[in-house]
Amino acid sequence: MLCPLEQRIQYLLQQCTFNQLKQIHAFILTTSLLHDIHIKSKFLRRSTEFGAMEYPNLVFSQLGGFSNTEVMVWNAMIRGYAYNGPFDGCIYMFDEMLQRGLKHNNFTYPYVLSSCSEMGWFGKGRKVHAQIIKSGFESNFVVSDSLLNMYMKMSDSFELGDTRNGKLNDARMIFDDTCVKPVELWNRVISKYVSTGDIESARQLFDNMPERDVISWNSMISGYARIGDVANARDLFEKIPEKNVVTWTSMIGAYSGSGDLKTAACLFEKMPCRNVVSWNAMISSYTQNGKYEESLDLFVKMQLEGVDSDGFTFVSVLSSCSNLGALGFGKWLHSLINDWSQLGVIVGTALMEMYAKCGDVNSAFTMFIKIWNKDVFCWNVMIKSLAIHGRIEDAVKLFFLMQKIGLKPNSFTFSSTLFACCHGGLVEVGREIFHSMERDFGVCPKLEHYGCLIDLLSRNGRLGEAEALVREMPFKPDIAVWGALLGGCRVKSDLKLAEEVIEKASVLEANEPGVYVLLSNIYASAGQWQEALTAREKMEEKKVWKKAGSSSVIHDHDHDLSMDG
Repeated sequence: MLCPLEQRIQYLLQQCTFNQLKQIHAFILTTSLLHDIHIKSKFLRRSTEFGAMEYPNLVFSQLGGFSNTEVMVWNAMIRGYAYNGPFDGCIYMFDEMLQRGLKHNNFTYPYVLSSCSEMGWFGKGRKVHAQIIKSGFESNFVVSDSLLNMYMKMSDSFELGDTRNGKLNDARMIFDDTCVKPVELWNRVISKYVSTGDIESARQLFDNMPERDVISWNSMISGYARIGDVANARDLFEKIPEKNVVTWTSMIGAYSGSGDLKTAACLFEKMPCRNVVSWNAMISSYTQNGKYEESLDLFVKMQLEGVDSDGFTFVSVLSSCSNLGALGFGKWLHSLINDWSQLGVIVGTALMEMYAKCGDVNSAFTMFIKIWNKDVFCWNVMIKSLAIHGRIEDAVKLFFLMQKIGLKPNSFTFSSTLFACCHGGLVEVGREIFHSMERDFGVCPKLEHYGCLIDLLSRNGRLGEAEALVREMPFKPDIAVWGALLGGCRVKSDLKLAEEVIEKASVLEANEPGVYVLLSNIYASAGQWQEALTAREKMEEKKVWKKAGSSSVIHDHDHDLSMDG
């Protein structure tokens, strides 16, 4: 039985601050408690709970360091490294125990397996597993649970497909060999199968469960929703003993994912209880399916019912505003966000994009300036927005500025910047940016990047260089590339090359009327009216038509939007 002093020390250790811990340390060093292994190990364990390992290492050295033979002391250090890092320190301590003839126990292995998972050292994890089998701890629930976690995490380190599911078989074997399987354990494995897309294995486990809770049912419903199997999702939805808000929301996602927004909306209205996630699911469903007005109407209803919006809400609704060009509604949304900086860069970027797409590029740029911790996507959106609105120099300046502050441009950054150069006639700048992609940033140019440069060269009279680039690029030209080259033919009035381009473009069998219209215009500008008529007749033969342009007027009165074509 513990003496009163030991009891007092253990009580203080549970709630002490770091400074108080040092005082307790000094007290232990001056009393007989220094020789109490339980007090020493608990003190060391507590010292590892303040986020760093410098002080625990000092304590460990005072307790004899590597010459200490108490497994509890070593376990305390291994636990500390597993929580605080560096994780290889945990593995080193584990291996050092073996070298010194100390036996690992069921308190050692879980932390070592966790560290192996964190570092991706799954080969080492397998070796630890072999040691667990030899030492007879594989039947211990905590150890087997840690093994299961490691093998499930191992499956994440492989590409999607047979390889991942093959690696998940290791986790399944651990699960099958586990003696005690609480419902939470079943749910974790089912959820893992669902996340890898193996719904068949998930359903097999689900059907074999001795008991299920609402999480079990929800995992399967969401799994069927993910693969578009609405029938099975609905079957489970009808059979579940007790539905919660997640159940309803998952089923709404299943219907909206299949394009059945009518049934999704019907379920949403029948929900006995809705939270912000439910509202977001329905609003985003409308947005993703192009029902932008319905998305805005539902947001208004959400406001009237007093449901607090979050960042996901605003991103979906702002996207609808962007697509509708509903600047008034977007400004109202902006006014509802009391502190958008707290909602993160994603909401700030959505606001910025809304202003840009609605034509107010100055407000978009103001938003851009205000956003802290801008990511590459945020810069990309602003560069593209400036380019679209003719602010070519500003777009290119941003491209170079983002590099100065240490952000690495990605494929989309280059597409946006090359687009700006193309529409601003910046041939030399555009050419240099294109060549810097792989040379300076390791970004391999895609067909769209070649297309931008070809368009830039063609627009500015560099037809020979553009034609050479088409021949040399490692991609087969698509209709956009041929169209850009054809545009250059019009600039240079090169009828021969234009005819060659049309012949090669026709092989693609793309129903793109623009190339024939462009060829017809080239002939017409050269006075070759019969050839111009022939080009138009070919359009009719291929049954491709150039659609007339159209516009929409949006009436924005008290945030009630309607479209008039």
